Amino acid sequence: MTHEEKRAWIRLVVAVVVYAAYVVIILSRANGRPLPEVPYATTLLWTVGAAIVASIVAEIGIAIVNPRASRATDERDREIGRLGEYTGQSFVVIGAVAAMVMAMAEWDRFWIANVVYLCFVLSAVVGGITKVIVYRRSLPQW
Repeated sequence: MTHEEKRAWIRLVVAVVVYAAYVVIILSRANGRPLPEVPYATTLLWTVGAAIVASIVAEIGIAIVNPRASRATDERDREIGRLGEYTGQSFVVIGAVAAMVMAMAEWDRFWIANVVYLCFVLSAVVGGITKVIVYRRSLPQW
């Protein structure tokens, strides 16, 4: 497994686990209240920060476990990275458009913030899945 594939796995797993933790925390705080009344901003910021730190720590851990592993990237790694990023970026655009429409419709800030967060997570997950699949198979020939 190449270094870039390990990074794709780390980011994919971290995105799913941390977002799931965020959802569980928010739903547990609801206690029958409507979700827009649940304090979410601090939890959202902490989970985003935790995801960043967890990814960095996991990548450092992988480097410590296998210090002699090559970190060189070749053309295939760059193409896979590009394909994964292009695939995932569609959800960033979807999230931005959805947030804009929700803001114009004067939806509660809770829903706007959460749809943006969800779309960032979906971007990471879809991009990561794309990278892992292509690493396991081969690059599509256009």
